[in-house]
Amino acid sequence: MTVALMWEARAVAGRGEDLLAWARTQELTPPPLRRETFRAPQDRVLVITWWDADLGAGLPELPEPDEGLVTRAVHRWRFESVDGG
Repeated sequence: MTVALMWEARAVAGRGEDLLAWARTQELTPPPLRRETFRAPQDRVLVITWWDADLGAGLPELPEPDEGLVTRAVHRWRFESVDGG
């Protein structure tokens, strides 16, 4: 089964590039099958990782950034693939 973990955070105004750089340096052990990082307006950063695992498996996730870098707690979601690919 393929599981996608989504991690989304909103940086303090004007610190979007700092949050993006921070997210890109966070290593996950073991590494995911695939990892993509996105940015959006309002200094938001989204990281999606794909894993060959069950939905409830214990998987490494990106941590919470320092409080001075984000405006709120990180949002996290888990999804399982339904298309088999």
